Amino acid sequence: LQLKEKQKLKFIYGVMEKPFRHYFELAEKMEGKAGDNLITVLESRLDNVAFRMGLASTRREARELVTHGHFTVNGQRVDIPSYRVSVGDEVALSEKSRSSVLFKGSEQTVGILEKTQGRTVPLWLEVSNDKFSAKITRLPNPSDIDYEAETHLIVELYSK
Repeated sequence: LQLKEKQKLKFIYGVMEKPFRHYFELAEKMEGKAGDNLITVLESRLDNVAFRMGLASTRREARELVTHGHFTVNGQRVDIPSYRVSVGDEVALSEKSRSSVLFKGSEQTVGILEKTQGRTVPLWLEVSNDKFSAKITRLPNPSDIDYEAETHLIVELYSK
């Protein structure tokens, strides 16, 4: 059961074992519950923020868009999907990418503020529709996720 829960989270976020363990160790060092902190760390990855903004239909697509340099953080181009955003950071679609065929006139850019394929933009992101950007207003927490996660099982697994 513990292993299944860990595998589920790894699959959802597209993270391999070694980085996942690193995120868990980071989460353990943070204040509060390790399981809740793990969700915070995973949710604050740049590829996940791009997905949550609604500019990608899947996290895998978001990861590819980040890798191809379509996003900036505070005006600087970032092409590392695992880049961790902080409170106050502004994540935006780069100027060059806004005119790209990928985004121009596509259904994805029409309603990023409201919904993207049934997903709503989380409360910790303040999305600006006209700028294709989002500001991180606070750190994400487990109540912000749209799936069931029993993080205490993962904590138990890694505590063995």
